[in-house]
Amino acid sequence: MTEPQSRTIEAPGAVLHYDVRDGDGPTLLLIGSPMAAPGFATLAGHFADRRVVTYDPRGSERSRRTDGAAENTVEEHADDLHRVIEAVGGGPVDVFASSGGAVNALALVARHPGDVRALVAHEPPAAAELPDAEVILKACEDIRDTYLATGFGPAMAKFIALVSHQGPFTEAYLDRPAPDPAAFGLPTEDDGDRDDPLLGLNMVTCNAYRHDIAALGAAPTRIVLAVGADSGEILPARAAQVVAEALGTAPVLFPGDHGGFLGGEYGQTGKPDEFAAALREVLEG
Repeated sequence: MTEPQSRTIEAPGAVLHYDVRDGDGPTLLLIGSPMAAPGFATLAGHFADRRVVTYDPRGSERSRRTDGAAENTVEEHADDLHRVIEAVGGGPVDVFASSGGAVNALALVARHPGDVRALVAHEPPAAAELPDAEVILKACEDIRDTYLATGFGPAMAKFIALVSHQGPFTEAYLDRPAPDPAAFGLPTEDDGDRDDPLLGLNMVTCNAYRHDIAALGAAPTRIVLAVGADSGEILPARAAQVVAEALGTAPVLFPGDHGGFLGGEYGQTGKPDEFAAALREVLEG
């Protein structure tokens, strides 16, 4: 596999940055949200026989918004992915999408069904599809509002509590005392920044998005919902199960947890070798 070649696309409200690692095999797009291209360096290395494309979603790292918008929408992300696929050519492509990237990739398939041959959607936080959606979305709105009011540390502490929670959410969750940022090693002082792509731009819109199950079912794409074997009943694992059931399929267990593919990126290490082998098996199956 060659070194990644960086390219850009002009899009309404953003300049998108993406990277192409040339290979002889079919194109594989590796995406997250708000996780950007660097998060997939280890996983990309396991697919040297393919052309691998990674990108920074709008508002993340190199792909800065140019319109000053306070939120990204899932529809914007889906259309951005369509632009990237058109730019690299050779479609339809295979896609591995994790977390918010999986929400965006499912929307891509619904909106542009000819773009994707096979999609492995790894733990999309499709909170709106869950029976306890009302409570979860209130918690997401509170995280966003906390970020806007008091900054990164207090909001990230609430986010960590949200994504660590096992099982359904009840109204009692909303009445819990706010977690202490210092307990997580997070800053307690507000630095004034309000550009965080997780806590600001995507926090509410990603979780509140309702998937077009009929369009997904009608698309020619082979859609596989993936759940980390070690994830338990965290929100995105539960959501993946619900979306799979709505599509009439069963989720596939992948090694590790929500970050099972990571090999040290962003300070996290999962089970990247085993994860890559499982991904290859599913894509070739």
